[in-house]
Amino acid sequence: MEKKGGFYITQIKQLQDRIFEKMLADNGIEISSGQGRILFVLWKKDNLTAGEISRQTLLARNTVSVVIDGMVQKGLVERKVNPENRRQVIISLTAYAKSMRGNYEAVSKQMGVLFYQGFSETEQKEFEEYLARIRNTLAEYEENL
Repeated sequence: MEKKGGFYITQIKQLQDRIFEKMLADNGIEISSGQGRILFVLWKKDNLTAGEISRQTLLARNTVSVVIDGMVQKGLVERKVNPENRRQVIISLTAYAKSMRGNYEAVSKQMGVLFYQGFSETEQKEFEEYLARIRNTLAEYEENL
């Protein structure tokens, strides 16, 4: 039997990103999915290093740097030198980025409803447990590379 789980996950991610970006744009939020992932992390805890953001988003560190460059240009985040460790750069949300949180979370809720349309509560829970197992297996494998 041909296994297509990874293929389906990739396709779902691509579709989800396009739909989510369109929903955000329709609500006046013009950001990419990578920028959204970083904002989501910073809304939970502001003032993080690029390395901390990379670990929390699972985005590659060089990807985080490139995405943050775009976010600085859009006025979403600022880079500041850590006064306690001058070699370290801290990424901080701007007032503009903080102001979008409510709208972003409302769109995110809409996306969640769409994502699980037709699934029972039990099916949603089981599905997320399966996905978490796959993610954990892959993360453990990557750590041992």
